[in-house]
Amino acid sequence: MKRKLLGSWEIKKTNTSSGLKKVVISVTSIILGLIFAGLFVLLTGKNPLELYTEIVQSSVGSIYGLSETIVEMIPLALCSLGVSLAFRMQLWNIGAEGQFYMGAFGATYFALFFSGLPKLVLLPLMLLAGLICGGLWALIPALPKAFWNVNETISSLLLNYVAYLWIAYLVYGPWKDPKGNNFPLTKQFSDNGTIPAFGNTRISYALFLMAIIAVILFFILKYSKWGYEIRVSGSSRKAADYAGMSYIKNVIMVMFLSGAISGIAGMAEVSGVLHRLQQTISPGYGYTAILIALLARLNPISILLVSFLMGGLLVGGYSLQTSGFPSSMVSMFQGSILFFVLAGEIFNNYRLVRKKA
Repeated sequence: MKRKLLGSWEIKKTNTSSGLKKVVISVTSIILGLIFAGLFVLLTGKNPLELYTEIVQSSVGSIYGLSETIVEMIPLALCSLGVSLAFRMQLWNIGAEGQFYMGAFGATYFALFFSGLPKLVLLPLMLLAGLICGGLWALIPALPKAFWNVNETISSLLLNYVAYLWIAYLVYGPWKDPKGNNFPLTKQFSDNGTIPAFGNTRISYALFLMAIIAVILFFILKYSKWGYEIRVSGSSRKAADYAGMSYIKNVIMVMFLSGAISGIAGMAEVSGVLHRLQQTISPGYGYTAILIALLARLNPISILLVSFLMGGLLVGGYSLQTSGFPSSMVSMFQGSILFFVLAGEIFNNYRLVRKKA
């Protein structure tokens, strides 16, 4: 594909792009995004360098800040891993936020009504419940997509609000803690329903679960037969059908697993960090996960690194609020970075060449 530009130059589409080139473009896009956001900070009369210094110091400049960054990293990475799996098949699952909430709902049910079970029994049940609830929530947009080719983007997005309002109903109604001073939250989980943490930090053992899922997904997508089917089915449904691959089955399996991983993130949050269900258990983990997946180019291992960086940005954002900056400042940083990352894709997919005489 060629497009005429100016004079003797033209834009030509490239079929391949080296790994080094992709890394350089990604890093450059992030830097340009931060510079762009810094211009708006400058307009407010603040020094953007001081602001970025504050973010770094509050997120990784102390043991407490580093531990809180890892706490934020865990749900971000899990939701992003789920999203990236669906994106590999070009299924635009924008519903990780709702799947996160439904996973938290499933885990909370067992934590509240089966609190007398031993920890080694209750925690796996909560994990299984979170996994199933998140996966089933993702199947709602997956089934119309698989059988009738209904676009999954809008349906998965709208289900986020349904899940959020369902949790709001529970914490304001039947599951509300009678001793919670009228706050919308459930009673605290028993010790058997909480994931242990490292020392005096809030980092739960869900960190190991996050790493295991990332490694498993990496090998599945890169080396397994099913990973190959996912890529082929995403590229062309006709090619998949011609090769004997079941497109419908792969859509259902990929979307269920995508939602299940986000559901695990919800379980890990309520069991490992909050120890109860409340209306605002997520500052937008499911939405930020989309940005992380794109920045990491859907690579499960790279997702861990980018999630750590975004976790630091969230922790730094909390610190900025004490300095007079609004909490929406972090969203502006994320939006700026996403804008430049998407723009950077032009340089990955196209190159400027001189016309031949």
